[in-house]
Amino acid sequence: MGMETWLFNIRHLRAFVKTVELGTLVSAARAVNLSQSAVTQAIAKLEDQLDVRLFNRQNEGMSPTKAARLICPRVQDILGHIGRRNVTHTQIKAFLALALGGNYAEASGLTGLSAASLHRAIRDLEIVLGQDLTRRKGRGVILTDFGRTQARQFGLAAAELRYMLEDLGALKGLKSGRIAIGAMPLCRARVLPSAIVEYQQKCPDVDISISEGSFIELIEPLRNGELDFLIGALRDPGPGPDLVQSALFEDTPVIVARSGHPLAVGPAPPISIRALSEYPWCVPKAGVPLREKWENLFSDEGLSVPRISVECGSIIANRQILMKTDCLTILSPDQVAVELEAGWLSIVYALPVRLNRIIGLTCREGWRPTESQSNFMIALNAVC
Repeated sequence: MGMETWLFNIRHLRAFVKTVELGTLVSAARAVNLSQSAVTQAIAKLEDQLDVRLFNRQNEGMSPTKAARLICPRVQDILGHIGRRNVTHTQIKAFLALALGGNYAEASGLTGLSAASLHRAIRDLEIVLGQDLTRRKGRGVILTDFGRTQARQFGLAAAELRYMLEDLGALKGLKSGRIAIGAMPLCRARVLPSAIVEYQQKCPDVDISISEGSFIELIEPLRNGELDFLIGALRDPGPGPDLVQSALFEDTPVIVARSGHPLAVGPAPPISIRALSEYPWCVPKAGVPLREKWENLFSDEGLSVPRISVECGSIIANRQILMKTDCLTILSPDQVAVELEAGWLSIVYALPVRLNRIIGLTCREGWRPTESQSNFMIALNAVC
């Protein structure tokens, strides 16, 4: 989330929301404890920043335009995440930069503010909130538990700010924007690249940012608002009430070995699970759904889990290991489609249907996608 998004005075946002809700400048001014002229100026400033008319001035009051009605729910969410009425956008900008940079020098580079200004803004924020946000550790600073909670809330407010600006852009006919995706290993092989190609043929001006990693690595950035959604194997049970999972397709994992492996050129199928257990394996770390499927393959037969030669979730690394050893691995055929077609690797065992896994999306509860994000979901479902 760019620091440049924090240009909007939070008091102005509150004045805007109250004017939409109450319908008159007098009522809005009373609700936000400002003069009527100050509310008028706040709305004028906001309209200037957003380059859009927000209200039609009428004798009976202020009538919100289509643009105002569009962004009002976003602004309400922004203010809800910020919480306290007297927090300023400068304080939030300073604190998020410190949380991201880990020290004042990095935060200064991110914001263009001096270290002294950052210190002052964060100290003022702590006074407003009544609790410490950071504590020193060596030459840097780390967030307190309360600080991490606030950083998450401010990060979610930042995400809603970005969505608000994109909603307005779409209303003006612009096809630009940004989609931040967390990609787990399976979807990176075929599904995600195909969806991106399909989508960008129609929306070439939308920027797509992909963060690669495991579910554990990506879940906090999703919860903090840094990512819009995750694509990968769904969790059972689900990851928590603050997140929502939705299925895209069912994946059928297989057991793969190098061409020329004893199981690939040995006796005619079917190969027994006991025979599979006699070879070393490359498998993902514990906690990954595919690892659980693999363990169940043997435990369901009353067999001990085979020796794990390499514990690794990297397809690139596992592919090289497989091609030079007698190791086996479990993965989706999509992940090694090129290697299978070239004859470098072979499928030696297809798993029972009960071990299939569901691939889908994980997003925040209550997340409202922008038009760009909704269109990407359409492309993604078409590919799946």
